[in-house]
Amino acid sequence: MRIGSRPDPWKRGPVLAALALLLGLLMLLHAKIPNGSGGLGSLVETFLPWFGLCIPVLLAGALWRRSASAVVALLLPVVVWLNLFGGLLGDKSQPDSDLTVASHNVGADNLQPASTARELAASGADVLALEEITAQAKPLYEKELAKAYPYHAVLGTVGLWSKLPLSDTRPVDIEQDAGPLGDTKSAEVKLAYNRALRATVTTDHGPLAVYVAHLGSVRVTPRTGFWTDSRDRNAQALGQAIAAERNERVVLLGDLNGTVGDRALDGITSQLHSVQDAAGDGFGFSWPASFPVARIDQILVRGVEPASSWVLPATGSDHRPVAAGISW
Repeated sequence: MRIGSRPDPWKRGPVLAALALLLGLLMLLHAKIPNGSGGLGSLVETFLPWFGLCIPVLLAGALWRRSASAVVALLLPVVVWLNLFGGLLGDKSQPDSDLTVASHNVGADNLQPASTARELAASGADVLALEEITAQAKPLYEKELAKAYPYHAVLGTVGLWSKLPLSDTRPVDIEQDAGPLGDTKSAEVKLAYNRALRATVTTDHGPLAVYVAHLGSVRVTPRTGFWTDSRDRNAQALGQAIAAERNERVVLLGDLNGTVGDRALDGITSQLHSVQDAAGDGFGFSWPASFPVARIDQILVRGVEPASSWVLPATGSDHRPVAAGISW
């Protein structure tokens, strides 16, 4: 009697089926999640790839319950996840490139700046961007990188080292100071904590505009939720600067404190595309260095072709360096 009264497989696990459908709809409609107070939309988009881990958990529950309805419902999140991220799973890199670029948030609390610099020099990058350079560590980076990179510029907390000549180097105003107080500060004072620069790299194929940027930090707190005010303001200003760039060939290197899927970076990502998406192998997570869960260190380009993209080994920083090969 008990066997005969067991629910039909299509009627078992209704909760699991509902959770599977909700998961699929969440990933499918993530852009519709409001991003007002609390920044929930950006928070979801930052960690959206990890929602895929819910799929095998729900599948295990569906198999344990022998629920046909839950298994079928799981097709929705599987299809959505593969549509969003399936293209990142294969290796799209090409063996040759014309120029290698790299970027690293070296970390203000890095206790090994000299060894970090030596590791970066050994990477073979032709153009190297550093973010979060402190006044104390700056001489060490300049000393250790001098042999490999004859040309360099440091403006505030960001710097660019190059094996090729640099020119037209200038700070980029990404609105670090908001409100009337910022207007009272002199250019010299602002330069001390400047977080973005623009330079022209002279290549055999013509001039290349290179931007280095470190956008504002984000915070998750009980009171404000996902706080991104300064990051979002910086992103909008940087997007405007790139829109005004006359050079057709542009590379943006830096810690943007956001993934390319975060809507707050639309002003930037609508103009430039990710080398990792185009020519990488996997997600290319870069932060935190001990166990990367998000790619917030970006290399974005226009007017050049991404040939390869990879993440370099950890240094003394809490970020991992990222590198890419580009071609004309």
